[in-house]
Amino acid sequence: MRFLKLWMPALLALPSLFAHAQMPDTTGIYGERKDTLEASVFSASGNGNFLSKGKEIRTEVITAAGLCKMACCNLAESFENSASVTVGYSDAVTGARQIRLLGQSGIYVQMLDENRPVMRGLAAPWGLSYVPSQWLESIQVAKGVTSVINGVESMTGQINMEHRKPTDEIPLYVQASVMSDTKADLNVASALQLDEIGKWSTIILAHGSGNFVGMDHNHDTFVDDPLGGMFALSNRWLYYDPSGLQVRFGIRAIHDGKNGGQQLVGSSPWQANIYNNSLDGYVKVGVPLNEDNSRNVAVVADFNYVDLNAGFGKNPYNADQRSAFVNLLYQDQHLESHHFTLGLSNTFDAYRENLSWHVKPLDRIDNFKGVSMLNDLGAFAEYTFHAAEKFSAITSLRADWYNGAGLRFSPRITLKWAPVDQLVLRANGGRGLRYSTPLIDNIGVLSTTKVLDGEILSHPLEDAWTFGGNVTWYLPFDSSEKTYISLDYFGTRFVEQMLVDYTATNVYFYPLTSLAGGRSRTDNIQVDFGTEPFRGFTVTLTGRYTDARQPLVHQGSDIKPMTDRYKAVLNLQYATRLNKWIFDFTASLNGPCHVWDFMRSVDEMYADGWTKPYPLIYAQVTKRFKGFDIYLGGENLANFTQHNPIIGADDPYGLGFDASCVWGPLMGARVYAGVRMTIWKTEKI
Repeated sequence: MRFLKLWMPALLALPSLFAHAQMPDTTGIYGERKDTLEASVFSASGNGNFLSKGKEIRTEVITAAGLCKMACCNLAESFENSASVTVGYSDAVTGARQIRLLGQSGIYVQMLDENRPVMRGLAAPWGLSYVPSQWLESIQVAKGVTSVINGVESMTGQINMEHRKPTDEIPLYVQASVMSDTKADLNVASALQLDEIGKWSTIILAHGSGNFVGMDHNHDTFVDDPLGGMFALSNRWLYYDPSGLQVRFGIRAIHDGKNGGQQLVGSSPWQANIYNNSLDGYVKVGVPLNEDNSRNVAVVADFNYVDLNAGFGKNPYNADQRSAFVNLLYQDQHLESHHFTLGLSNTFDAYRENLSWHVKPLDRIDNFKGVSMLNDLGAFAEYTFHAAEKFSAITSLRADWYNGAGLRFSPRITLKWAPVDQLVLRANGGRGLRYSTPLIDNIGVLSTTKVLDGEILSHPLEDAWTFGGNVTWYLPFDSSEKTYISLDYFGTRFVEQMLVDYTATNVYFYPLTSLAGGRSRTDNIQVDFGTEPFRGFTVTLTGRYTDARQPLVHQGSDIKPMTDRYKAVLNLQYATRLNKWIFDFTASLNGPCHVWDFMRSVDEMYADGWTKPYPLIYAQVTKRFKGFDIYLGGENLANFTQHNPIIGADDPYGLGFDASCVWGPLMGARVYAGVRMTIWKTEKI
């Protein structure tokens, strides 16, 4: 909290000033590359989710309107309308959220904040909950391998977040909501322009949220959602010179305190107490080298500090992370059809981890303590060829030196062809690499009392090849191209991967290469359909099928455990004239997943080795007035929850206790209400 106290007076002292035109966050170099997830995405329609026609890579865009469809307190709750991204819990006690894309964990998705890598290492387990959705302008979800500009950790895709801009003509924006379980949040944003010619501008973003009453709907003595509060404060700046020079910099501070588990008095309750503090800052400089900015250089630097102090039952886990990212780029696009990008980058992570693990029934104590220095020094080149709007090809090669693993080369290619205006064909493929951080990547294992065995603090370099393509056909019903059918396939093949293997008493960590002939792979097929049958009414229907395979020593099948087989989503939205009323309805059917073998003997519902499909229903009504909106909605209206999500809840210090086997919703039906207020800039007379 001390860094919040240091920054608060300076932020409150900033003056309210004049507006200036919207300035995309490109720093002259990031926004021009066609398959990079670009800066600002604006949508005048009420439909908040759509497939981008212009991007080379299959990209789903969630606009500001889409972020308002749900309660959407944070980024983790922003993907319910998407079949591409599945969001779940890492366990039933800590509130940590995780995503899946192409059948793989979110650790293989590169998270970007305006094209800067974020949510890495210790920042990942709760990182989705630390980004308030009302701070965002849009989200872009790209499938498959993407740009090498920010490294090659994007094995299954990228998710880029675009924040509200300093140049927004909104001196004050306030959003507040409360849910029936007493969970509440408040967001404030203020964009300020510091001079009449518009060189300097800044935006202040503040967030506070909390869960104040512990709910235990299934009466297992464990609260369904941890108690506690989170506070975040961010300040972003832009300097823009008419010559084309751009300087962007900012800072963000977060304090989060959670208390989950049993809320009993007078006994020895099993609790998960988590205190997380983080501070990060960045600077981006774009310098034009000629008058039309077709040649330019950019420098991006980012620093992140995370301090985690946690306790799981009687087991303390303390860790911290210091990370730095520096990127130097040169871009040349003075030729109409030929673009070149060259760059050097360095990513450095320093981890300190200290876990004292007491398995009480075995009277066994293991101490896992380590200091790790991970460094990735890379150089890359990228060439883009455009033939008008019909064809484009992007080829790239990146060479990275990893300490402890040596030199690795990562080629990638992206193709797009539009033989006619109504048809777009895409294909891409390439290699992805990332350091594994086994304990952090699988934070849910700490919500068990099992023996932790294997390479827990090692950092093998995970290696995968992903390839796939997309076909999108825009049906000729009208000129707006709002009716389309899209089909895509993506496959991932791992050369090296850190595997996690559960039994009734142990959790094992071992690399894929330790298994002779072992193969880890996923295949993912998705179909999307969207239409606007009449003005103001939009229909989106999506279906996804995933086949995930993984060799595990202690499982009888190679079907990857705890990965849903399919998901279908239907979204209906109707907006009256001038969007005075907006009605939104979302229903999804979530398919079964194969469970760990030991679960078949602890609950008869898993006798066949599979969970059951389940529905999720969301609805919301918004009434818009001049300057503010009020909205009322409901989540999980089908009231489906996972039966007995905590194994061994009646004996939390016994050897069989496990709160990490979560595959479905933990909370039943909830309703919420909220208000959004906007004060717009007025012109001086």
